[in-house]
Amino acid sequence: MTLLDKIREKAVKNPKRIVLPESDDPRTMEALEYILDKGIARIVLVGKEEIKAKVKAKNTKYLEIIDPGRFKDMENYVSEYYELRKHKGMTPEEAREALLNEHVTFGAMLVRHGLADGFVAGANHTTPDVIRAALRCLSIDKTIGVVSGAFLMEVPNSPYGSNGVFIFADCGVNPEPNARQLSGIAVSSADLFEHLVGEEPRVAFLSYSSKGSASGPLVDKIVEAVRRVKEMSPKLIVDGELQVDSAIVPEVARIKCPESEVAGKANVLIFPDLNSGNISYKLSQRLSNARAIGPLLQGFTKPCSDLSRGCSAEDIVDAVAITSVRV
Repeated sequence: MTLLDKIREKAVKNPKRIVLPESDDPRTMEALEYILDKGIARIVLVGKEEIKAKVKAKNTKYLEIIDPGRFKDMENYVSEYYELRKHKGMTPEEAREALLNEHVTFGAMLVRHGLADGFVAGANHTTPDVIRAALRCLSIDKTIGVVSGAFLMEVPNSPYGSNGVFIFADCGVNPEPNARQLSGIAVSSADLFEHLVGEEPRVAFLSYSSKGSASGPLVDKIVEAVRRVKEMSPKLIVDGELQVDSAIVPEVARIKCPESEVAGKANVLIFPDLNSGNISYKLSQRLSNARAIGPLLQGFTKPCSDLSRGCSAEDIVDAVAITSVRV
């Protein structure tokens, strides 16, 4: 049984209410059938009531369809969304238009108000669209102070990480995070790993250098981020800067970093920038046939997940299951 199978099983035991705002996407509807019939989550589907005729699931007791145009609390939502956005020049009319027509934003407001526990979107929206909806409607966790996008990676037949399981971050949000942001990304990613995998996280800050083998401003940033993490979370097992082979390959670690607690055993990989993170997860996914679920958005007080626009229905199922168990 894979880790993702175990996460689905865990979700079934305590199904949460998850918003799927992209009812116009056939992959969403395909995933919806599986989610409902397996009891993985209670789904709030955003769309017109007629969409119910397209639901093929045998079990619809966990399904609620909300049409923004007929939503009884829309006036309250419009007023609140206007208050949230008026400092950016939004008018009440624009707030109403957004909630009626931007289903991801409306879904995020449902989560804000507790009508759902989290949301999953991105099948036909860009990552910036999904992140903007979350940033505008959800509260940021002040103890972390930074929003980021992590991927749960499950690499088949791999001896590295935790039997091929890793968290990669940040792969979806911050183009060039500074040391403070990197430290917040690391702490939230370690927490996510422990929550999903149930094992002790070992966090490696990745670089082109291993423990002083090279120098420069980019290495200095990593060293500072590691220092900050140790202040934020003293019990967390963390090290850096580490090259990726030093971080995950025991034989290399014994040569390059023999005294490191993390080297050769890392299961949470923190990338120095968005370029390296995004490229690495996609290379791992395509070259090793790894499952890559995310970006799982971190740093909010309520869980939400982005999807790649190239996602499959299975990816949506897994994102819903993961979002559910994060509650």
